[in-house]
Amino acid sequence: MTAAPVLSLRDAALTLGGRSLWTGLDLDVAPGEFIAVLGANGSGKTSLLKTVLGQHPLTAGTATLLGDPIRHGDRRIGYIPQQRRPDDGVALRGRDLVALGVDGHRWGVPFPAASRRRTIDALLDAVGASHYARVPVSGLSGGEQQRLRVGQALAGDPRLLLCDEPLSSLDLRAQRVVSELIDRHRRDRGFGMLFVTHDVNPVLEHVDRVLYLAAGRFRIGTPAEVLRSDVLSDLYSSPVDVIRTHGRIVIVGAPDESHAHDHGHSHDHPHPDDEGGAR
Repeated sequence: MTAAPVLSLRDAALTLGGRSLWTGLDLDVAPGEFIAVLGANGSGKTSLLKTVLGQHPLTAGTATLLGDPIRHGDRRIGYIPQQRRPDDGVALRGRDLVALGVDGHRWGVPFPAASRRRTIDALLDAVGASHYARVPVSGLSGGEQQRLRVGQALAGDPRLLLCDEPLSSLDLRAQRVVSELIDRHRRDRGFGMLFVTHDVNPVLEHVDRVLYLAAGRFRIGTPAEVLRSDVLSDLYSSPVDVIRTHGRIVIVGAPDESHAHDHGHSHDHPHPDDEGGAR
C-alpha cells in the first residue's frame, strides 16, 4: 500500500501583487521524498514555501498537510532558511539558535530545564555541532551556522521539511556537507521535503523528483524527465539547451541566467524576498 502523502496541493493557484505565479498545480509529497524546486527568479519558489507555511493563502485550490488544511505555525513542518550572517551585536550562541526550535514557539509553561537541555544537546549531536554549542553564532562559518539551523528545524520532529536555498552563500565543500546532512536525516526520519535551490547539482544525487516553475507554468517529474532541452524549451516557449557533463547539469538559454544550474560557486547575495519581487 502506498503511504498517504505528507503534503497535497490540488489545482493550486497563487497570485501576488497582481501577478499569477502558478495555476493548476497538483503535487503530492510522499513521506521520505526529496523534491527539488527549481526555476527562475520571480517564478514563485519561495512563495510556494510560504504558502505551505500558511503565510500566503492560495488564490484557488487546496493545500493539506497530512489531510488537514494548511495552517500557520504547524509544528509538523520544519523550515531551513538561506544562510544569513547574524548581527555581530547579537549575543547568540550555537545552542541558543537550536533552542529557538525547541521552545521559541511556546507561550505557556516552559520545558523543565533538564529536559530542555537534554533535547538541545541531542539535536546538537545529531547535526555534529556539539563542539561549538557555546560559540557565538556570529563567529561561525556559513556551513556551521547551517548545521545549527538544520538542528533547529528538526526540533519539532517534522513530517515535512521546507528548505529555502539553504546552500546559498556556502562554498562547495560546505554545500556538500550540509546537503548530505539534510539528506541523511530525511532518510533516517522519513520526512518529505521541498528543497528550493538555484543550483541543483549539489543535491542532484539525492533528488527523487523535480518541480520546475517558469513563466506561470510548471513541470513535475524525475530529474531525467524534467531537466531536458525539449521540456524546458516548451516550458519557457524559447530554445533552451540542457547539457550533462561530468555528472553536472548545465542549462543554457533559459531566461534569467542567474538561475542556471551550473554556477560552480555560491551566490554572494540572497535574492529579494517575495514581497519585493517573487522568486
